[in-house]
Amino acid sequence: MNPKPGDILTYLELCLIEGVNLQRGMNFRLKADYSVVLMSARPGAPYTDIVQDEGKTLIYEGHDIPRTKGIKDPKQYDQPLATVNGKLTQNGFFHVAAKGFQNGENLPERVKVYDKLRNGIWAYNGIFHLLDSWIEQTQDRKVFKFRLELASDQNVEQGEKPSIEHTRMIPSAVKAEVWKRDKGKCVICGSNTNLHFDHIIPFSKGGSSLISEHVQLMCARHNISKRDKIE
Repeated sequence: MNPKPGDILTYLELCLIEGVNLQRGMNFRLKADYSVVLMSARPGAPYTDIVQDEGKTLIYEGHDIPRTKGIKDPKQYDQPLATVNGKLTQNGFFHVAAKGFQNGENLPERVKVYDKLRNGIWAYNGIFHLLDSWIEQTQDRKVFKFRLELASDQNVEQGEKPSIEHTRMIPSAVKAEVWKRDKGKCVICGSNTNLHFDHIIPFSKGGSSLISEHVQLMCARHNISKRDKIE
């Protein structure tokens, strides 16, 4: 199964797609040709992930030190580049890759992004390019920030061009509002499986990813049927 941006997945489906039981948010080179990050912009999310530029840019926050014996609150510590043994953390791997791209040493890292809608339910945001990394001072500690931009190549089938609907990421707040409004079901048949965030008005006709009224939940069958009717 190759997901497309906007597809809604259960956690089990997400793990089956990636072939591993994902236990952390940052996964550098999970596969030979790409990395994976899990994001969330929901209220109360443990990290501050921000969507910008009408969904084309993601500012992703690095991750804290693990909660281990003697560390009750990881939020009191700087996010680490390396472990006490000198090995790079996931922050470190992503940071080195971003700086390598900026220095012309490597191509931008391709990163698959999954967005948490609610417990056990995720949306696939697509493949992004990791373009920059920096450290920010926030309150009493330092955190990593990573800038990722949506890639034009979303691994579509050979000879198929990505549709304009797949060149924008729907902000998490909009997805959450649409999910709640449509009750997690296809607006046509009421199915709660094989769902997709569908643009009611295509981008080519003035639609937007930033307005919940322009987005709806549809199952795969009715989503395909709708696309076949759009002139």
